[in-house]
Amino acid sequence: MTTTTLLELCGGFAGSCFALWLASQSLPSPGAAVLNRLAGLKPSLLAYLQTPGLLASLGLLLLRLSVGVMMIHHGQEKLADPQQFANTYVASLHLPFPLFFAYVAGFSELIGSWLVILGLFTPLGALALTGTMATAAYQHILTAGLNIYVLELVLLYLGGSLALLFNGPGRFSFDAGMVPELLAGVPATEAAERGSAAGLTPATVAVEALGRAD
Repeated sequence: MTTTTLLELCGGFAGSCFALWLASQSLPSPGAAVLNRLAGLKPSLLAYLQTPGLLASLGLLLLRLSVGVMMIHHGQEKLADPQQFANTYVASLHLPFPLFFAYVAGFSELIGSWLVILGLFTPLGALALTGTMATAAYQHILTAGLNIYVLELVLLYLGGSLALLFNGPGRFSFDAGMVPELLAGVPATEAAERGSAAGLTPATVAVEALGRAD
């Protein structure tokens, strides 16, 4: 392992740890509008993170590690010589500022891989990897056609990233540990919050069956 590669790995890991530290800090009390929005999203967020069982979460962990670890070196290669990547791949897409997009692709893969591995802000990391792999698939089709030997690796990465984006990181992740704690003080629904504020409580009404007179 070269010194440059080691520095890039340490930099990516340090950046992910810094993001984790920021997420763990106490957040200011949100306003009523933010609470109402979070109340509507709370069931979906909890289901996204807590629905997979232990075996499914283990499978998602293995998928995260496989995709993330294998994608790191692709980002490192792009950042090691961004001009060469821009001339070889980005220029064929006829995008403006090819060097800029070369850096975007490299950092998306490097940082996105660490987020996926740690299960930290997983949708953002998976979305970053999905974007780069979708662009790579389009570039391969544009230049080489539907060549399975060229597309197979890109499509495997793309499918794995989409699976993580749609199914979530599983229970063995930082997201699954942090998000429920952050949402603990958020009411389940806006209607429940309004009813509680108005002092309304549900009442039980007993209904007796009337016997028919003889």
